[in-house]
Amino acid sequence: MTRVVPTYRWKQRLKRQGRPGCRPCFSAHPPPDPTDLNPQPKPADPVAPTRFGIDLLLADPPDALTRARVGLVTNDAAATSLASPGGVLVPSRVALLRAGVKLVRLFSPEHGLGAAAPDGAPVGHGVDPLTALPVTSLYGATRRPTPAMLTEVDILLFDIPDIGCRYYTYIWTLSHVMEACAETGTPLWVLDRPNPLGGELAAAEGPMLDEAHVSSFVGRWSIPVRHSLTAGELARLWQRERGLDLALRVIPVAGWRRQDHWPGTGNPFLPPSPNMPSYETALLYPGTCLFEGTNLSEGRGTALPFRVVGAPWLDGWRLAHSFNALGLPGIRARGIHFVPSSGKHAGIHCQGVMLHPTDPARLRPVAGGLHLLAQILRQHPEEFAWLPYPSAANQPGFGHFDRLIGRLDIRETLAALPPDLGQRIQEWTQASGWRERVDGVVEANQ
Repeated sequence: MTRVVPTYRWKQRLKRQGRPGCRPCFSAHPPPDPTDLNPQPKPADPVAPTRFGIDLLLADPPDALTRARVGLVTNDAAATSLASPGGVLVPSRVALLRAGVKLVRLFSPEHGLGAAAPDGAPVGHGVDPLTALPVTSLYGATRRPTPAMLTEVDILLFDIPDIGCRYYTYIWTLSHVMEACAETGTPLWVLDRPNPLGGELAAAEGPMLDEAHVSSFVGRWSIPVRHSLTAGELARLWQRERGLDLALRVIPVAGWRRQDHWPGTGNPFLPPSPNMPSYETALLYPGTCLFEGTNLSEGRGTALPFRVVGAPWLDGWRLAHSFNALGLPGIRARGIHFVPSSGKHAGIHCQGVMLHPTDPARLRPVAGGLHLLAQILRQHPEEFAWLPYPSAANQPGFGHFDRLIGRLDIRETLAALPPDLGQRIQEWTQASGWRERVDGVVEANQ
């Protein structure tokens, strides 16, 4: 039998022998050999944080801004970057005031200034508790600043994070603001931010919106579902295509490469709305938001909104197996259980799937969402149904899926489950002509 020597005895023994008072280590991983000609590589240097438009503006505020009465369209998710001279993660409106900018009025989009109001709920006017400035809601009685409101400002700034998807309403608030500024001659400065889904135009996904039939506040003008542009680039495109006589200035981002998704910016992801808690959510949202127009839960009222899809009648494991068998790049599904606390099926036990991005660069979320929907239609034809989705911007809520997908013919074709549906999904999600349309407005490399 091996005799165990108490700790205090081996320390005394080592001391008598004139040896250091440390016990021998029998690690399976010996210390590095200084003579090793092939040492292990050092960890990669941390990513230098991308600087946002607000950061560049604060670094050198122009006299035209500091002398003006300024309005700001913003919310709490609009903050300075980790590399900002105005302080880290400071709300943009606070950073501007500290820099001597005379803010006189704030304007807020859907979800309000606090980015916390429920989706689709009208938001009233108020007063900002941080700055005591008046806040005019652009998601309530009006969608755009009135001429009377704009007489109070000499320059209007726009600084709201977008997530790179046509359904997300902040870019359509920008479109209304652009038209209002063009009508009154008010200069508009867009403080740009990276697209969290990257800026690779090859990753853009249709369908393109059919303006003549399904234009709404979740898709006003003809762009792809996943557009791969920043808000500032969209503003330049719309100024050109819509013929807006507008004094537009875009303050660009610095240090962002078009292949960078949000993790590549080196900045934390600040949730821009209650059900957009993470980059992974934003990445899947272009596909899973389509389930708003169905009787399946899209995960609202859970810790994983837009990452889970399910219903009380769904066979989640069967669905996960059939979806994974498609071999779609960059995504896998697994069966789960969940109980939404609000929204569809609140308080009811649901089966469903959780979607996991495995390769964000190859993932095509719109195609993935349509394929998932097709599998559910095949497996549960009797239980599945299309549903309206009422909101402040579309009170009856009828035809919500059509408004999201951007065309009237796709819902009927999906329901018919034709043999060549996979090929049709590939055709629907092509962003044909998009690259040519955005030529000249896209920054090659920020």
